[in-house]
Amino acid sequence: MITIVQYPKCSTCKKAVKYLQDNNVSFESRDIKENNPSAEELKKWHEMSGLPLKRFFNTSGLKYKELGLKDKLAEMSEEEQYQLLATDGMLVKRPILVGDDFVLVAFKETEWNERI
Repeated sequence: MITIVQYPKCSTCKKAVKYLQDNNVSFESRDIKENNPSAEELKKWHEMSGLPLKRFFNTSGLKYKELGLKDKLAEMSEEEQYQLLATDGMLVKRPILVGDDFVLVAFKETEWNERI
């Protein structure tokens, strides 16, 4: 089963959900604001994705800017970053598409076409 972790009001997330529907992909939806990923989930997804951990941060979000994370992330351990991401769904880049053997962060149609 594929899970899309998303924020329903986000325009990119809406496009991603429409993409899944248009391509007849069955999925479960999880609201990132109501059900934020845990530090353990984030760590697992990070490892599965093969991406740098910074890609899991919503760098254009208000919370990211408010906390001044642009300058602070480099000094934080991965564990501290997972814990921070787990505190607020608005810090997490979305959507995150989680399959049995893959994790995609953000909606890039070409990337999604290769995986789905």
